[in-house]
Amino acid sequence: MGTIHRSGVLKKTNDSARLIITTILGVVFGFFIGVSFPSVSLYKIQLPSSLRSSLDVATSNDKEFFIVRSPETTGENVPKIYVPTNPRGAERLPPGIVVPESDLYLHRLWGEPSEDLKKTPKYLVTFTVGFDQMNNIDACVKKFSEDFQILLFHYDGRTTEWDQFEWSKNAIHVSVKKQTKWWYAKRFLHPDVVAPYEYIFIWDEDLGVEHFNAERYIELVKRHGLEISQPGLEPNNGLTWQMTKRRGDRQVHKLVTDEKPGWCSDPHLPPCAAFVEIMAPVFSREAWRCVWYMIQNDLVHGWGLDFALRRCVEPAHEKIGVVDSQWIIHKVIPSLGNQGKPEDGRPPWEGVRTRCKNEWSMFQNRLANADKEYLAQLGKG
Repeated sequence: MGTIHRSGVLKKTNDSARLIITTILGVVFGFFIGVSFPSVSLYKIQLPSSLRSSLDVATSNDKEFFIVRSPETTGENVPKIYVPTNPRGAERLPPGIVVPESDLYLHRLWGEPSEDLKKTPKYLVTFTVGFDQMNNIDACVKKFSEDFQILLFHYDGRTTEWDQFEWSKNAIHVSVKKQTKWWYAKRFLHPDVVAPYEYIFIWDEDLGVEHFNAERYIELVKRHGLEISQPGLEPNNGLTWQMTKRRGDRQVHKLVTDEKPGWCSDPHLPPCAAFVEIMAPVFSREAWRCVWYMIQNDLVHGWGLDFALRRCVEPAHEKIGVVDSQWIIHKVIPSLGNQGKPEDGRPPWEGVRTRCKNEWSMFQNRLANADKEYLAQLGKG
C-alpha cells in the first residue's frame, strides 16, 4: 500500500513540472514573436471591411484614446463624387453627409448627442444691448417662455455682468463693441443658421413690455397670416408713423388712412400699409430669408429697410401688419447713439443721426439702381 502512495505523488509532481516548463516556453516564444513583428496593421492584414472599421486602441502619454479606422485614414475606397445640386462648395461630398443648415441650440460637452436637447426652442428673440439697460432687458426677457431662445448682441463689450440673471446662463451672448443690430443680424443671423426658428424677433433695447404677452402675440400673428409684424406702439410716446400706432378697438391692423397729407397716394403701399418700423420687427423664417439678403453690409443702421420689406412677401398689404392687442412702449433712449464720436463740438448722437439719414438715401438709390439694372437685363429698361 505504501508503494502505491509514493508512485502517485511522483506522477503529480512530474505533471506540474511539465505544465510549468510548457508555460515558460510559450511566454518565451511569444516574446520573440512580438519582437520580430513590433507593429501589425489591421489594414495590411486583409480583414473583412466590417471588421476593419471597428475601433483600434492606441496609447499616448499613458492615456488610452480611440481611433476610428475608416477609408479617410487609409486612402482606400473613397469614391469620386460631384453633386451639382449640393450647396455651393459641397459638390464633392455625398449628399447624405451634407448639413446645409445649422441652429443656435446649446449642447453639452458629454453624453450622447441625441440626448443633449430636452426641448428645442421654437422662436428666436434678439436684443442689441448695453449693460446700462440691464433692468429693462431683464423685464423684456421675462416675457418670453422657454419656447423662445434669447440672443443678446452686446455693443458695449460687457457680457459677464449679465450672469447675475438666471436666464442669462441659457442665453447666447455675442459681443462686438459699437455695432448696431443690423450689423449683427447680417453677420450672425444668416437664414441657414436661424432656419429652425419659426419666427425671429429683432428688437431694440428700449422697449416697455408691460402690456405684451409673447405666446399670445405668436397666436395672433399665425391667425392673421402675418409674415412680417410688430407690436402696436403706445400712441403718446416715441411714435413716428401712424401705421404703427396701437388701435385700441382691434387685435391687428394692416393699413391706415390717417397718415400725413400726401403720404397715402396708394393705400396699399408704405407707410400706410405693408409697413412696420425697424425698432421691433418680427419675421417669419420665410420672410427673413428674403430680408437678410436685402441688408447691406455697410449700411449698418437699417434706415430705409422698413419701406422695402414689402418686396419679401406677397401680397404685402395682407402679410405685413401691426398687432394692436399686444403692444409696447418705445422709451426712446439714445443709448447706442451715445456710442458715437463727438465732432466739432456736437454731441455723439448727432453724428449717428446724420449717418442714419445718409444711409437711408444711399439704400434708396441702391435699390432703385438694382431695379433699373434688372429691367435692363430683361430688355424693359
